[in-house]
Amino acid sequence: MFDINNLLRENIKNLTPYSSARDEYTGEASVFLDANENAFGSPLHTAYNRYPDPLQYKVKIRLSEIKGVPARNIFLGNGSDEAIDILFRSFCNPGVDNVIIVPPTYGMYQVSANINDVEARKVLLTPDYQLDMEGIAEAIDKHTKLIFICSPNNPTGNSINRDDIETLLANFSGLVVIDEAYINFSRQKSFIQELTEYANLVVLQTLSKAWGLAGLRVGMAFASEEIIEVMNKVKPPYNVNEASQQLALEALNNVQQVNNWIKETLEQRDNLVLRLKEFGFVQDIYPSDANFILVKTSDPKKIYDYLVSKGIIIRDRSKVELCEGCLRITIGTPSENNVLIETLQQYK
Repeated sequence: MFDINNLLRENIKNLTPYSSARDEYTGEASVFLDANENAFGSPLHTAYNRYPDPLQYKVKIRLSEIKGVPARNIFLGNGSDEAIDILFRSFCNPGVDNVIIVPPTYGMYQVSANINDVEARKVLLTPDYQLDMEGIAEAIDKHTKLIFICSPNNPTGNSINRDDIETLLANFSGLVVIDEAYINFSRQKSFIQELTEYANLVVLQTLSKAWGLAGLRVGMAFASEEIIEVMNKVKPPYNVNEASQQLALEALNNVQQVNNWIKETLEQRDNLVLRLKEFGFVQDIYPSDANFILVKTSDPKKIYDYLVSKGIIIRDRSKVELCEGCLRITIGTPSENNVLIETLQQYK
């Protein structure tokens, strides 16, 4: 049975969070002399001299309308990476607890574990890039606090079997963190609709991918109200700046534009796969539910270096476990994809 008090670090249970000026007064006023801000403004066209809303209320309300999740179940961070780090700092005792990661997967889970002095137990995905359920069960002990699952997975591009994830949610007493950074491109539905079913579920999403806001650094976590309260307690007071909040709110009013881009990305992905299959050095292209494809080639290093010499940058993933020989290619615009294909046609 999941009980958040059995997971929380003792110092976090007893933590009194920093109380900012904007926590103590949230209404409207004609004169603000409480936060030691520069009252004269900013040397910019837009004034950023006032501290932002520490809980990003307006952005959360708009996200609530789009996602169908109450605002109280939403955490916003400086990218999803901040949410990952806060989960470690809230629930994992350094040098004592452990988490489970399932490589090949997003590298920040391991990095955050290292930063926080928490053991990351690796249970490799199966050859078809699905969960090794027996391996995960064997890796779990009384100090296992978090299991990280990226779905659709980076760098492989595939979605993880939903039944397997639900089995973990139903049987693991810690938190199951599902990273859905690429969910907008997937045929599978998001797990955020399951929040009321699983108290130990945390879903990560981002505005960096389909929404095209990578430069703003706005990540989302969806979870039970008690988990969100913990994350808000631990985060820095003003973790999402005012410019990012304003621009994210503006972007969130353009859902149709994003949906059109998603549709075109999927069309371009299918087209790129067909064209790449014509090359003799392409040995396999793995099924993708994301805005990138994983391509197995006969000589990834030479192909990568050749493309770099032509000003085309992809990712060499050939040294990643279970991705030997593989290059990861993001789906570009039609013209960018054409340049890639035309350049590869000249490769010898």
